[in-house]
Parts: sequence; structure tokens; C-alpha cells
Amino acid sequence: MTVARIEMVLRFVGGAVAALGAWEIGQSFVLPSFPFLSSWDYLPYVIIGIAAGLAFVVAFALAPTFSTRPFFWLRRRATEMPAVDVLIAAVGIVVGLLVGVLVSIPLSFLPWYLGRFLPIVASLLLAYLVMTTLLAHKKEFVQVVRRARDSRVAPLPSDSGRVLVDTSSIIDGRIADISQTGFLSGPLVVPRFVLDVLQHVADSADPLRRGRGRRGLDILDRLHKDSAIPLESHEADTNGAGDVDALLVSLARTLQCPIVTDDYNLNRVAGLQGVKVLNINDLANAVKSSVLPGEELTLKVIQEGKEVGQGVGYLPDGTMVVVENGRGSLGNTVTVTVSRVLQTVAGRMVFAQPKSS
Repeated sequence: MTVARIEMVLRFVGGAVAALGAWEIGQSFVLPSFPFLSSWDYLPYVIIGIAAGLAFVVAFALAPTFSTRPFFWLRRRATEMPAVDVLIAAVGIVVGLLVGVLVSIPLSFLPWYLGRFLPIVASLLLAYLVMTTLLAHKKEFVQVVRRARDSRVAPLPSDSGRVLVDTSSIIDGRIADISQTGFLSGPLVVPRFVLDVLQHVADSADPLRRGRGRRGLDILDRLHKDSAIPLESHEADTNGAGDVDALLVSLARTLQCPIVTDDYNLNRVAGLQGVKVLNINDLANAVKSSVLPGEELTLKVIQEGKEVGQGVGYLPDGTMVVVENGRGSLGNTVTVTVSRVLQTVAGRMVFAQPKSS
């Protein structure tokens, strides 16, 4: 049945109900008002009939406004709302109604009709108030729920201090230098499926991929021989299938240990599932020497910048320095003055001007 037909049926039903209600009210209140009109017995019924007809017309015109249109508006809003908003609204309504039940107990003792209607009004108002309050503070509410969930599912630090190592961090190679510093206290755990991925990359027909895979195997050999912390292999049950990142996150939750990686996507996926991540890139950015505007630096301009007249050099820790009007000093070592420092996703970027002589 279409919406138009539903509205037409509701118009007639609403009109009939309104007309019957007006007729009953008229018989109860209008007829007793005409005891002296014995010769005009039909007059009260004419008035009641006119009132019933007017009630039918008004209800016929307004029935969709108070029935189907609010219903379809609520249904559209509910389907368009994000699932989080629907859940928060439902929680708010339930909590508000529960509070309304407690408030309605003393209100029910009020005299006259107040004791009947005020508890209902109070419950509805509290449900609306709690729902709108939770929706207005949706971000804070979700964070509280997420922290409560993470406190239950997030892995606790294990006594062994074991750390899972993924493929990207092995190929990157910096994990070998980090392990020598003593910042990682426990054994490095390399799952069997990570070794299989490294072997597959090392056997690739693509020279670039083959070189990366062999570099990863060399890093593993270095970790096994020279690392200050032990290297362990883990025979994880992969059930014959599964994405490597998903397997790694699942194993980290099982072993209750963090993951060392420089993979941005793995970092996000693991964080969403309550697994601690030790990001090598974050560590590298954190230990870079900080420079401040006005500070003087000495560096070699090794290439041209993207903008006209710019030159580019690098600090010993790898920080890029963009030298304004430095293209003329290409290949030379110059002294520059830092003008501003930007922290980007890729790392810290420094802008500088050649020092005026």
C-alpha cells in the first residue's frame, strides 16, 4: 500500500473517530443545556451534528500531520542517523525512563489530576533530556565506553616483555639498531607467517622486491647473532588463510604483547583492536633534534626545492631543511637561520633563510 493510500485511510478513520467523539461529547454536555426547548427538540441534534461534521473535516485534514508524517519523518531520521547515534539515543531514552520511574513515585501522590499526568510528563521529559544530553556529548560518551572496553580487552603487559615484529619493521632494518640500545627489554618474536612472507619477497622475480626481502633476512640474521635481546620464532596457527596484518594482531592479543612496526595501516588496525603498537617512525621523529625559529644551522644544499628559488638540505638526523632563495647555493655548505618549523605526518620540516652576511 502506497503512502498516499495509507494517508487517505487514516484521514477517514481519524475523521470518523473525531465525529463520533464530538457526537458523544455533544450528547453529554449539549443536550442537558436545552431542557426548556421542548418544541425545538431537533435543535440540539442539529448543533451536535454540525459539530461532528466540523470535527470530521478538521480531523480529515490534519490526520496525516499527526500520524503518518511524524512516523515517516522519525523513520527517515532513524535510518539516516549513524549507528552510534541510534545506540546513544536508545541508551539515553532507557536511562531517562528509568529515572522517570523514580521521579514518578512522589509525583503520583499529588492531588487531583496532577498525580495522574505529571509522572507521565516527567518520564517523557527526562527521556528526551537524557537522550539529547548524550547526543550533544557523543564524542566524550564514546571515548568513555571505548576506554572501558579497552580496559577489559587490551592486553596487559606480560612478564616476559615479548614484542612481535612485523615484516615492514624487519625490512626497514632500524629494529636492529634499536635492539642494541636496550629500549626493548624482552625477546623479539617473529611469527612463522612473517618469515614466510620474507622468504616469498626474497624469491620474487622483481629485483627491487628481491633486494628488500634479502635485506630483511640479513637483518634477521644480524638480530639473531648480535642483538642484545634474544630472537624467538613462533609457530602461529593461521588456519590456512588470513591477511598477515590480521594474523599479527590476533597473535598479539593472544600473546598479550605489543607489535613493533612502521606500517601506518597496521598501526591503525592494531590500535582500534586494543593492541599496543611501537611505531618506529614515531620513535625516530621523537628523538630528532629540535630546532627553533631564529636558530642558526650549517648544512649543504644538495638539491632544488619545489618552489622557485628554493634549495633543500638535510640535517644529520635526516630532517629536511627548505632554504628560501637557496638555489644559488646548490652544492655549497651555507649557514642558514631557521624561520619556521612544521610537524607533518611524514616528519618534521624546517624552513630557513640564508644568513645575511
